[in-house]
Amino acid sequence: MKRLMSMNTSIAYKDLREYIQAVDRLGELRRVDGADWDLEIGAITEVAARAAQPKVLLFDNIKGYPKGFRVVTNAVCSAATTGLAFGLDPNSSGMDMIKAWKEKLGSYKPLKPVDVASGPITENIDTGNKVDMLKFPTPRWHEDDGGRYIGTGCLVILQDPEEQWTNFGTYRVCVYDRDTLGIWISPGKHGRLIREKYWSQGKPCPVAITFGQDPVLAKVGSWYEPWGVSEIEIAGWLRNAPVEVVRGKETGLPIPATAELAIEGYIMPPEGESRSEGPFGEWTGYYASGARNEPVVKVKNMMYRNDPIIFGMPPGISGKSVPLSAGNVWLALEKAGVTDVQGVWEYTIRYLTVISIKHQYGGHAKRGAMALLGSTYGYHRRFVIIVDDDIDPSNIDDVLWALSTRCDPATAINVITEAWSTPLDPRITPDARVQRNFTNSVAVINACRPYHWMEKFPPTTKISAELLQKTEKEWGEILSRG
Repeated sequence: MKRLMSMNTSIAYKDLREYIQAVDRLGELRRVDGADWDLEIGAITEVAARAAQPKVLLFDNIKGYPKGFRVVTNAVCSAATTGLAFGLDPNSSGMDMIKAWKEKLGSYKPLKPVDVASGPITENIDTGNKVDMLKFPTPRWHEDDGGRYIGTGCLVILQDPEEQWTNFGTYRVCVYDRDTLGIWISPGKHGRLIREKYWSQGKPCPVAITFGQDPVLAKVGSWYEPWGVSEIEIAGWLRNAPVEVVRGKETGLPIPATAELAIEGYIMPPEGESRSEGPFGEWTGYYASGARNEPVVKVKNMMYRNDPIIFGMPPGISGKSVPLSAGNVWLALEKAGVTDVQGVWEYTIRYLTVISIKHQYGGHAKRGAMALLGSTYGYHRRFVIIVDDDIDPSNIDDVLWALSTRCDPATAINVITEAWSTPLDPRITPDARVQRNFTNSVAVINACRPYHWMEKFPPTTKISAELLQKTEKEWGEILSRG
């Protein structure tokens, strides 16, 4: 196992711009000039993400917009950029990265943000009639999208009106006009629960949204932390330095001082104003949620840096990055008391989750699966496969071999119904959508050798670890030649 870098010291960049510069020094950046905001940025991003060695893309001179108003996509799209973004050794295996990430998360101590009077985000402040969201090169990402979505890799910042803790969320945001945005939040998400608290009091919900921030802030915005946990404190801890924030003059919400573009405003109660939102090509690879009337955000002011950069993270495009969220799942299993987990991997975002366990007792495998589904990270799963400790969950060939040879469909597959899902799920039936039944089923698949007769299970022909190491040492150079 290769040595893993310390995450406390290796996240050296301070903001998105420094991160892009570091990516450029690694040779992982490609500059694209002259692309059209209408479909071209999205199409180029998708084609690049499908490459054998995907690169980070920085779009400039976007059609119809001044030079310097930029969009970055595929920001974390490979093992190299995963390591750079999150302080991990890019030369280690994907599973070693996830293990290091899990161990880091296990030492979490909140680090509160620090208020500052100003920062790069305050270089330009537009209020009142000067507010104009149309001045930024917001892409139309997919051919059938119902509009232009500036919020794909954004941070939606809300504060609970009663408990006063701050929530970061990543929810899709579209641009309607100069001062009106659309926002869609899936049922059960903390942001949705917080806004409904304000509405129940007859008030609009104060909100701040950043549309360009560094990968650490972008990452924590997509996490599923327990209620009351402030993701901004997690971001500070990951960096080993508190996040500097400026307080919004309209809402008082904490806005990262190094963000590229931010707005303040209010999510209006639906009886006040709502507009048709969607459809949007989501991370599932489908237009599952259609179009419907949703609440709007009325923008009161916006702040942005000189030559701002929009952080574009179009759904369904992941490149070849390491799924670090598997480390969050791994830690959740350990906190639930599931012992001897050897590794976790995720395919198709979260639809297929593979957990490797050193089987210690009857029911161990199923316990692991149920612990995941009962945690905050159980959201919108489809298949949970448990494999033995001799199976590398990051190797899909190994996983399929175990599934094919160790799983008895009649006895080793359990289906959990009415699990927590989302309207984005393409498999929810039309009738269920009408009834607003946004639940799904999850298959729990035990692809382990049966514990009660494990010793009698046929032995494998797989090469031993010792012989593998010896062979790689003696013959690896020849075998690695192109």
